[in-house]
Amino acid sequence: MLTPAQLLQGYAQGVFPMAESARDPRLYWYDPPMRGILPVGGVHASRSLRRDLRRGGWSAHLDGDFNAVVNACADRGTTWINTPLKRLYRDLFRAGFAHAIEVRHEGTFAGGIFGVTLGAAFFGESMVSARTNGSKMALLWISSHLARCGFTLFDTQFLTPHLERMGGREITRAQYRLMLADALERQTDLRSCALPSADQLWQEITHTS
Repeated sequence: MLTPAQLLQGYAQGVFPMAESARDPRLYWYDPPMRGILPVGGVHASRSLRRDLRRGGWSAHLDGDFNAVVNACADRGTTWINTPLKRLYRDLFRAGFAHAIEVRHEGTFAGGIFGVTLGAAFFGESMVSARTNGSKMALLWISSHLARCGFTLFDTQFLTPHLERMGGREITRAQYRLMLADALERQTDLRSCALPSADQLWQEITHTS
């Protein structure tokens, strides 16, 4: 049985675990030759996404309901998040190494993202949308917040077309490990500063997108 300490050791070495399915209790380590990353503080927002944010009603909350975000991410037809992983993420959350951002629109859950932190690295595990643009807003918020808190690496594991449209790119395993080594030398805390308000976030992405 994988322990939280072993999981953190794996992240520090550049590998991450996944299950074949929610029903499969086994976990497998992955070390892809190409790694997906997003820019810290520079996620791209399309014009339509900026308009949606500007219309108002959006808010974000850090670690308000970690388990709910993880469960929402796993609540889909095909998922790599099985019960052992949920338990490990919950243990890491309790130890301060896992975090979730919950995004709401007009007070209703709209989406979120959760991940693991080590040093100045954020390992994005999964995100979810409960309404249009929910996960995109979560990416905007976490990217901005990572920059505010001094993080240098936003790991997405793989690069999807969705992430690429928002500024994601692929780097080689060797490049990734250099960035990871640098990030692990730094001391940061995702709870060291407050999340930006929706107005602050809109101002930021207006000047960077």
